[in-house]
This record gives sequence, C-alpha cells and structure tokens, in this order.
Amino acid sequence: MDYDLIIIGSGPGGYVAAIRASQLKMKVAVVERAELGGICLNWGCIPTKSLLKSAQVFEYLTHASDYGITIDGEVRPDFSAMVTRSRNVASGMSKGVQFLFKKNKIEHLKGFGRLAGMNTVEVEDQEGNKKNYTAKNIILATGARSKELPNLKQDGKKIIGYREAMSLEKQPGSMVVVGSGAIGSEFANFYQSLGTKVTLVEFLPRIVPVEDEEVSKQLERSFRKINMNIMTGSTVESVDISKEKCLVTIKTPKGQEIVEADIVLSAVGITTNLENIGIEQTGIKTDKGKVVVDDYYCTSVPGIFAIGDIVHGPALAHVASAEGIICVEKIAGKEVEPLDYKNIPGCTYTTPEIASCGLTETAAREAGYDIKVGKFPFTASGKAAAAGAKDGFVKLIFDAAYGELLGAHMIGANVTEMIAEIVVARKLETTAHEIIKSVHPHPTMSEAVMEAAAAAYGEVIHL
Repeated sequence: MDYDLIIIGSGPGGYVAAIRASQLKMKVAVVERAELGGICLNWGCIPTKSLLKSAQVFEYLTHASDYGITIDGEVRPDFSAMVTRSRNVASGMSKGVQFLFKKNKIEHLKGFGRLAGMNTVEVEDQEGNKKNYTAKNIILATGARSKELPNLKQDGKKIIGYREAMSLEKQPGSMVVVGSGAIGSEFANFYQSLGTKVTLVEFLPRIVPVEDEEVSKQLERSFRKINMNIMTGSTVESVDISKEKCLVTIKTPKGQEIVEADIVLSAVGITTNLENIGIEQTGIKTDKGKVVVDDYYCTSVPGIFAIGDIVHGPALAHVASAEGIICVEKIAGKEVEPLDYKNIPGCTYTTPEIASCGLTETAAREAGYDIKVGKFPFTASGKAAAAGAKDGFVKLIFDAAYGELLGAHMIGANVTEMIAEIVVARKLETTAHEIIKSVHPHPTMSEAVMEAAAAAYGEVIHL
C-alpha cells in the first residue's frame, strides 16, 4: 500500500483527521482539488466571520456617540476593502493548514479524488491526468455545497449562493435573502448593517427556526430594529431576472407580493457532494443523500469511512472535526467512545449572536420532562450595560427531578464564546445547584449563566 490512510477532502473533517492520523504514526495523504481547508476555511466559517466583524466595527463607529466619542466627518463602509480583508484572512488560514501538513508530513495529492476499488483512490489533476494510489483505509470527507431549488436556480450574478455573497464586486442596494438559518441570517445581518435594504424570507413561522422560540423572537426584534424586512411563513415562488432588477414573487400569509431587489441570495440549505466519487461502484450504502455509517464512521464497505456533512448529523465544522478524530483513533485501535450528538453546540454569528446546546423548552416538554426554566436578561447585566449590548438573554432548562441541565439557549453579545461552559457542564452531568454555587467573575456576560440557573430555582439575585 502507498499509504496507511487516504482522505478525500481537506475541510475541517478531512484535515483534522489527517493531522490526528499522522500523530498516531500513520502515513497519510489528503486529496484536495482546491484550497486546503475546504469550504469552511476558505468560503464559509472563517471569511464570513471576517465580514461580520467589519460590519460590527462599522456599527460601532456609526454609534460612537453612544460611547462618548465624537467622529468628525462621514463614516462609510468600504465594501471592496471588507471583501479583500475577508479573502486575506481566509488565505492566511489556508496557508496555516499547508504549514500543518508539512509539519506532520502529510502529502497533498492535488486533484479530484474518487474511489477506484476497495483500497484504491484515483486522483485526476486539472489536465485530466489520472493516477491511482492505494491505502489500507480511506476516509470520505467531501463536504457539501449550496442547495439549489428548482424555482431558484443560481446564475452566480443575480441569484447567488453563499460563495458569491462573500465576494461580490460591489455592495448591492437591495437584497432578498431566502432562508433564515445560520447562513441566511448572518448574511442578512451583514448586508443590512452596511446599508443594503434586506428582505429576509422564511418558509417556517419564525426565523432561525431550529432555535428556541424565545430566541427566534428576540432575533426578529433585533433585526427589525435595524429596519430589516422580515417575511415569515412565506415562500419565494419565482424570480424574474430579465430586467435590471430581480422581481421576486413571494407567497405570504396575506397574499402574493412582489419585491424588487438587486440580488437574491439563496440560503435554503446544503447538498452533499456524493456525485462521481465512486460511491455506487464500491457498493457503499446511502440514505436520503447521506452515507450510512456506524458509530465510528465505517461505511458498509470495510476499510472505507465517511465523516462530516456527507453523514447523518449536524452539518457543522466542529462536528466534522470531532468525527474525524474519533474515526482515525478507532482505525488506530484506540479505545474511543461514540460522539454524543445530543451535546453539540450550535452558533449563529449575527448581532446579537445566538448559541445553543441541548433541548429547547418545547422539545423538553414534548419529551415528557417536568422542567424548571431559568432566564436572565442582559438588560440586568452590568457588563452588558457597560458594553452597550443589552439585547438578549440566557435561558437554561433543567429536569425538575434531578437538576440535570437539559438545554441552554443564549442570544446576546459574545454568547458563542459562552456556550462551551454549557457543553462541558453537560458532559460532566453538572446539576443546577453546582452551576449556582460555581463562582462566576464579575462583571462578565457569563454571570448570566449562573443567574439563569439561580432563576430556575428562585435564587436569582439581580432580578
């Protein structure tokens, strides 16, 4: 065999799995036709956060007087400079992965990879030249791409996906964003903050529909505060791109409405990259567009594994990384435990941010739990008041019988940094009273976690 392990795809699942495999003394190669780091690092997680940071700085400047600062002259966004900064950040991170590959002696096989047999991967380069490589084990980590709807075909110019949304040549005057999940809400927030007139369209009754209902309501209030147009329970039926502006026909609860926009952003989800990678030829089982795997990511074909967006589970970068580590440690014969998918944090980097983990209040009740709910608003937080970021709250849900922390739902400044406390607490089976009695530093946003736990048991101090 040429290698102990070949990984097809270098996203947060693939490159992390490769590094861990190298640490475990495997000879590793990664097949990647584009930039190392995959979509997340180059066209997803990292560059979008760079854009959102630029928008946040612009927002600070436009509200400088709130902080006792006077700015003489006009403050305006330089859209192209923001995009350039975002691309530079992504490029720097990709170079960082290149360095890690060299450090860990991981070979990059540049080209398109597909299974060519039980232990064989065919790599086709840009010129069409093909070469086979063999390995004892193969991991598929090919990720996903923007999903296209039949009535919302992307042309990359007027109807775009997330990739084009972060690299437009100029800022659009108006935009319709279809889908209010994390991707749609983040881009809607970014463009509205810069002055683009955004209409956010969501098929379900509320935006960010996977989140707790109270979180959805708070984000909608915050979005409306910056004059975003929000249409829930609505469907885009067609888009006429024959004229200078897009004419978007939207079916709403009140009837049909036509909205004019320069750009339509489709953010209705993702589609797995399973085409033309040898799945069918090798007999690997799939279900509803995902590869079927066991608890350690082995497919129906021994020696071939799959991780990340192409398997069932949350399509999140940190999930793919965790799956990759578990997978290679199992291959190496280590004692490993399956990933607990009930304790996965989810983050949305809007302003205010959203972070959650575990059951929502509705899901907990539907599961038959007798629950205690504690909520602490940031309007009562000294740090939030000092930071000028009083929108939002921390909401904790406990099992009334044993004090088990069933779920946490946060919306506010920096909550994506705070959710890790909840993940660790749930991993350690921490009870409500242990959280209440754990001293949190003052003044911090994280005090709200302790206060929310106390609120659930009638012990809250600052409400």
